Amino acid sequence: MTGTYSKNSDVVFRRIADEYLLIPVRQRAVDLKSIYTLNDAAAFIWELIDGKRTVSQMTDRLAKEFEVEAPQAGSDVAGLLSHLEALGFIMPT
Repeated sequence: MTGTYSKNSDVVFRRIADEYLLIPVRQRAVDLKSIYTLNDAAAFIWELIDGKRTVSQMTDRLAKEFEVEAPQAGSDVAGLLSHLEALGFIMPT
């Protein structure tokens, strides 16, 4: 797990009250049907995506921050990255 990912600049991340939102902006308009809510762990992972950190580094940070075993953290990171990539919110760098 050495790959890195970058965020799509057409996706906006916002924290509103106690919710974390990913909002795709298409042609200068927000697609209200495509707003995604993230839990705390997913929001933490989103903030780690910077085109420099490897998947392994993100996994280590998640495991430490949320006090979970490395295999569980790895599964969570891989699952979220796969989903975000399928949505076009991130891309491998």
